[in-house]
Amino acid sequence: SGGESFLTALALSLAIANMASGSMKIESLFIDEGFGTLDASSLHMVMNALDQLQNQGRQVILISHIQEMHERIPVQIQVKP
Repeated sequence: SGGESFLTALALSLAIANMASGSMKIESLFIDEGFGTLDASSLHMVMNALDQLQNQGRQVILISHIQEMHERIPVQIQVKP
């Protein structure tokens, strides 16, 4: 499903970033959409993982239209027409 594909892509991206960083710390993560394909449980799991990354000092930048994410993320930049 689309949700499983998104979870797999996110997990691979995080693993590659961790391995590739070596002596260089990758401090920022940009994620553009994909969250709409997740069920509520998977969305909660992903948000917890992203919270952990932020707690480790990484910047996590998301682009999403999912309302639950808007309610959970304290700092937002909204683009309106």
